[in-house]
Amino acid sequence: MSTPLAIPCPHCGALNRVPAERLSEHPNCGRCKQALFEGHPVELTAANFDAIAGRGDLPVLVDFWAPWCGPCVGFAPVFVQAAGKFEPRLRLAKLDTEAQPQIAGRFNIRSIPTLIMFKQGREIARQSGALNAAQLQQFVESALARD
Repeated sequence: MSTPLAIPCPHCGALNRVPAERLSEHPNCGRCKQALFEGHPVELTAANFDAIAGRGDLPVLVDFWAPWCGPCVGFAPVFVQAAGKFEPRLRLAKLDTEAQPQIAGRFNIRSIPTLIMFKQGREIARQSGALNAAQLQQFVESALARD
């Protein structure tokens, strides 16, 4: 059995230890009993950002967006579809920069959409602008290969 991975629960923030080979078995949180992966992006706020993107062993890809942004709205279905494809290899999450300006400022977001890949709380890759599915796949693969 491999070393367990620390996986933050997207619902309660509890850190769960899950063996890597069991990630594909749809694990549930030990505290709140909800699914750790649901096949769609996690909505981030100031209250849960550090618990989800700042901890854990899985990379977290965050889409910094705003509801008034046309390219952001156009990119949203691509990002949602990618969550189903990439989980449980990495977690996908969205942060509304209008509702959470303090987090956007913390990461110096100047254009949206902006994607940032985090690994154990540190930024490992960044991409601004909407991507199609193939470009998103390439960005993810490239970011994971760098780390």
